[in-house]
Amino acid sequence: MADSLLNRYLDETGEYPTSVGLSVWGTSAMRTSGDDIAEVLALIGVRPVWDEASRRVSSLTVVPLAELGRPRVDVTVRISGFFRDAFPHVIAMMDDAIAMVAALDEPAEQNYLKANADADLALHGDTRRATTRIFGSKPGSYGAGILQAIESGSWRDDADLAEVYTAWGGFAYGRDLNGTPAADDMRANYKRIKVAAKNVNSAEHDIADSDDYFQYHGGMVATVRALTGSDPRAYVGDSTSPDNVRTRTLAEETARVFRARVVNPRWIGAMRRHGYKGAFELAATVDYLFGFDATAGVVHDWMYESLAKEYVIDEENQAFLRQSNPWALRGIVERLHEAAERGLWAEPDPEVLAEMQRIYLDVEGDLEEDA
Repeated sequence: MADSLLNRYLDETGEYPTSVGLSVWGTSAMRTSGDDIAEVLALIGVRPVWDEASRRVSSLTVVPLAELGRPRVDVTVRISGFFRDAFPHVIAMMDDAIAMVAALDEPAEQNYLKANADADLALHGDTRRATTRIFGSKPGSYGAGILQAIESGSWRDDADLAEVYTAWGGFAYGRDLNGTPAADDMRANYKRIKVAAKNVNSAEHDIADSDDYFQYHGGMVATVRALTGSDPRAYVGDSTSPDNVRTRTLAEETARVFRARVVNPRWIGAMRRHGYKGAFELAATVDYLFGFDATAGVVHDWMYESLAKEYVIDEENQAFLRQSNPWALRGIVERLHEAAERGLWAEPDPEVLAEMQRIYLDVEGDLEEDA
């Protein structure tokens, strides 16, 4: 997975990324037995040593540069609250690996982690801060905060989203770090991120199935953009088929999921068989795509128009939503209108907007009569 990510970046830019940001979740760690952790170690050039009797990692060893064949890439990890709670020993192991690489006597152009740590050390003189690379929510709290901002509509721009993302995730973890407030260190590391990555490892769900994807991955993209003024490369590592690992851009993954599921008549038909909950899933999918567009800018105008036509204007789907869950229909129209108002849906068809508005007023009237 590390090689796939690096090769994709190398093909696109002609060089290796100096720093990668990776979102790591506990459920994924359980499902894959630690693919994300292995990728972190591979990127920085550290190999776990396994105890054959216990089948546990007993120690870590540095992969020599000659064997690695490339520079050591710096990695900043954004862990979920569940990962923090379930795998404190893995957090300590990653932190140890980072400290090992930062202490190596290697040239800066071959060890980006050390180069960055040395630069931070020169600024504030604190070795512990200079080697902090693992950030997460405050102890006892969960999530990335982006969902609340998106749902409330209180955000204005990337700076607002970055402020929320940092306030929720600016706590450091590692040896002797159990959620220490570290917003400044988080920002220092995020400013360096060239690739914002999230891995998927199950075909049972996708990036438009849960708000966590746009909160963690999209939130990272928006934060880097707010701090640096430019977008990082946003990649999705796909190991759903472990023998055929591949890296897609987030835009490619969004388009793939959109065509394969979101506007797939078979999936929409399946949701209709689930009544109220199926209608909720349609509305939630629109919300999650909107969240990804707000944070990472990956939803194109044709996608918004397809959602409007398939979910709202289509007579069969509209009738289903009106009968099973009119609140979902109202929510879909409101979200699509917000996308247009915010310029995310840059050039909507006026006739499509007018038809959605007509349907919205009809549904609103029906709901008032039933109240």
